[in-house]
Amino acid sequence: KGTIVVSGAVPTGFDREPHFYKKELTIKMSCSYGPGRYDPSYEEKGLDYPYAYVRWTEKRNMKAFQDLIAAKKIDITYLTTHTYKLQDVPAAYDMIMEKTEPFIGILVQYDTDKIADLSKRKVVIDRVKKKQENAGVCIGFIGAGSYAQSYLLPNMPKSSEVVLKGIMTSSSTGSRSVADRFGFEFCTGNVDEILKDPEINTVFIASRHDSHGRYVIETLKAGKNVFVEKPLCLTLDELQIIRELCVQPNSPLLMVGFNRRYAPLTEVIRDRIKTGTMSMLYRVNAGSIPSDSWIQDSEVGGGRILGEVCHFVDYLTWVNGSRPISVHAVSMKEPENLDDTLSISLKYKNGSIGSILYFANGSKSFGKEYLEIYCHGTTCMMKDFRELEIYGFGKPYKKKLLNQDKGQKNEVLLFIKAVREGAASLIFVEDFLNSTEVTFRVIESLRTGNVIHL
Repeated sequence: KGTIVVSGAVPTGFDREPHFYKKELTIKMSCSYGPGRYDPSYEEKGLDYPYAYVRWTEKRNMKAFQDLIAAKKIDITYLTTHTYKLQDVPAAYDMIMEKTEPFIGILVQYDTDKIADLSKRKVVIDRVKKKQENAGVCIGFIGAGSYAQSYLLPNMPKSSEVVLKGIMTSSSTGSRSVADRFGFEFCTGNVDEILKDPEINTVFIASRHDSHGRYVIETLKAGKNVFVEKPLCLTLDELQIIRELCVQPNSPLLMVGFNRRYAPLTEVIRDRIKTGTMSMLYRVNAGSIPSDSWIQDSEVGGGRILGEVCHFVDYLTWVNGSRPISVHAVSMKEPENLDDTLSISLKYKNGSIGSILYFANGSKSFGKEYLEIYCHGTTCMMKDFRELEIYGFGKPYKKKLLNQDKGQKNEVLLFIKAVREGAASLIFVEDFLNSTEVTFRVIESLRTGNVIHL
């Protein structure tokens, strides 16, 4: 008998005979540098495993190795064959590529006094740019992930009245890259550089979900207009603070990224089906997301209800023109308790009813979003914000877009217009606040099994 430990990504073409079966050999896979690797709860939240569960975790392995070095039982000095200052690194690469000397480990020396506060630095981008003295909208960005770079920044109007002033990301190198690409005047790793800049009057927040509420509150308190990607926040306490800030006299503008209400086909629906008593069905074939994804983490991503279902709660409110007065939700139980396959029933103040079917157990090759509306002898059907059919006005109305349009561009342009004109009436902030509260009540209904009255 024996144990074979496979360390690293190596071929494992084991044959059952003659040794593995007859000798009852045990095969173990080593997870790089120890148990805990790839586990967000361990690596990001610092939740260690009990000794009885696993003795040698990633951290304990490292600590034991450090203890051996401290006790001089392991000598690693011979591993370092060369040391270069940062400015001399090109010479190190030349030596490696040309193999002019034998080498094992190469150290790079940094001037730590200069870079100790790097995350708080403000880097002004040196570019030839005409100063825009009368810019009505001076923008700062907090966070710039793939969504912001794909849908928010490219849709910024190219106007002398709009200036991209500063951008902050958790990675200083990342903020510099985005700043160069989109033409920001400075980049930083310190959010205070955005919030305290006297020229910036408008802030876009596109960071991870768990930071949205905090940044919205700080930005509103700083007297700056806010556009925040959904969700608005992850706790009811944050929502209450935001609501109180928004009702103050002359409060800054607040817009939440519920972009679907600004889609071209949504405008057609609202124009042809006037607000009134409606029966609405919104089906979402969301597809599965692994349980260890940050989106599914209730503390970081908020889960898929707060993270995405909020879109559809807001959409039915917008199309219907009335706010929910009750909500009831049920989910399909599964081992990981993700609550991402669920049915939501909404009742509205004007008598309308709505159902949201959000399913994570379907095929991603099938269409994602499907809407049906029934109202006063009229029927509407929309598929994936590309196809729209309306029946009940004589000849059926049919429209098909070449490309899907979920309203991201219209959303950004409307917000910029509202800021430029000081037109709070263009932004229905109460809708955003109420849609967010209803989404929290969906979770409450799932937890209690009750109909929640609003």
